[in-house]
Amino acid sequence: MNWFRYASPVEFYPLAGRMIPWFALAAGVPTVFGLYWGFFQTPDILSQQKQYYRIIFVHVPAAWMSMMIYALMAIMGAIAVIWRIRMMEVLVVSSAPIGAAFTMIALISGLLWGRPMWGTFWVWDARLTSELVLLFLY
Repeated sequence: MNWFRYASPVEFYPLAGRMIPWFALAAGVPTVFGLYWGFFQTPDILSQQKQYYRIIFVHVPAAWMSMMIYALMAIMGAIAVIWRIRMMEVLVVSSAPIGAAFTMIALISGLLWGRPMWGTFWVWDARLTSELVLLFLY
């Protein structure tokens, strides 16, 4: 089968339209299960952090996703420039708001966790600052 034909938007859009419900189910079920497990089934093992540590179940995946989406955008952008595949440009443009949303979630959840743990909302640490720069890049 010739998979390169899906590089054209005319061929890709009908296929993507049929696959959206399946991908939504494949992403939604584990997300709901993971959030339920992280927020309601995890025991209180960290006595110093009390209930505040549960935000880590949102913060860490959001930070990973923000960086992964940026790396994927770089790869797709390189493919678009080198092989001139128009579909990669569409994917890069449509990935940017999603990556920015994950970056914003990571920053806000980090602020909410940092205040009770460190006594301040923001420290000019390399990790925090690089995530803020990533938001500006998006």
